[in-house]
Amino acid sequence: MSLHEDRGEHNTEPMIGRREVCKRIGLLGSAVMLAGISSLARAMTDVERPPSRLEGQGLPRRQLGRTGVTVPILGLGGWHFLKTSDEEGSRIIQEAIDAGLTFFDNSWDYHDNRSEAVMGKALKGHRHEVFLMTKMCTHGRGKKIGMLHLEQSLRRLGTDYLNLWQIHEVGCDDDPERIFQEGGAVEALAEAKQQGKVRFIGFTGHTNPAVHLNVLKYDFPFDTCQLPLNVFDAAYNSFERQVLPELLRRGIAPLAMKSLCGNGKPIQQGILTAEEAMRYVLSLPVSTLVSGIDSREVLRQNLAIVRRFVPMTQEEMAQLRRRVFGHATEGQFEHYKTHALWSCDRHEVERRYGKLEKA
Repeated sequence: MSLHEDRGEHNTEPMIGRREVCKRIGLLGSAVMLAGISSLARAMTDVERPPSRLEGQGLPRRQLGRTGVTVPILGLGGWHFLKTSDEEGSRIIQEAIDAGLTFFDNSWDYHDNRSEAVMGKALKGHRHEVFLMTKMCTHGRGKKIGMLHLEQSLRRLGTDYLNLWQIHEVGCDDDPERIFQEGGAVEALAEAKQQGKVRFIGFTGHTNPAVHLNVLKYDFPFDTCQLPLNVFDAAYNSFERQVLPELLRRGIAPLAMKSLCGNGKPIQQGILTAEEAMRYVLSLPVSTLVSGIDSREVLRQNLAIVRRFVPMTQEEMAQLRRRVFGHATEGQFEHYKTHALWSCDRHEVERRYGKLEKA
């Protein structure tokens, strides 16, 4: 009996045997050596498109690192879906599930806890259909706060377990040391996984690749890492060049975010199209792209893009990087890299989160 079968839930994540895992890892390594990074993205993609409620509209899937689980190559971001209204957010969630987009991102603090609450209500009767992820927002604080966030998140999301739980926004220079100190946030990850409250664990961040690398130096068995990847990234403080290869070496699943730089300005200014931006990221060896979707129109646009997705060749990727280079060398569109993190001020963290943690 699996961990959650006794809860009346069915594991919707397709499982593969150990021998098949090893076989696929070998194929991925061969793809890297023989044909480069775009072929690796192609090798990661499961050619089968699982059925969804709308016939023929299932999404391509990829392996989630070394876990043996596959996930859709497009994920629903937990912040943007609530930009308009709670009602529209719920409609976006329902339409996403119907269309086979079942990887759901969230975070304990999004919209002052409302994102989790709205998502939880919308998932009633559908929890078993989705891969659900949220994040603790400890920001240098420790295990006790992390476990508090977990219990509050589970309650709001209306579930007794998460498919994935991550440490949110690791970006301050001293974050790695604080996370791994005695009583640090990583102990919350380990305890929650041991208790069966979370299946997989990871961390996120979008500010400094060096901080990600310092976290990885501790050799903790993370399952995932969420990081900003886009065509502009390669020219400035690049996560693609510095962090992505290390994640792949360790078998940690890369979860891409900020394919449109977080606000879509490069697309609005006509520098490239949304399809070019998303296709570039999906041509990297990532498990999924967490996309900020703030309307059903954007949802349908992004679904159409991933359904017709074909990985770019290495030359196509290089051409696109050259095309945007003049807009990328100083992080002009990547404000999340260039602006100081408020969360590095521990007093500000307490001020912002104190009331939410008592809710």
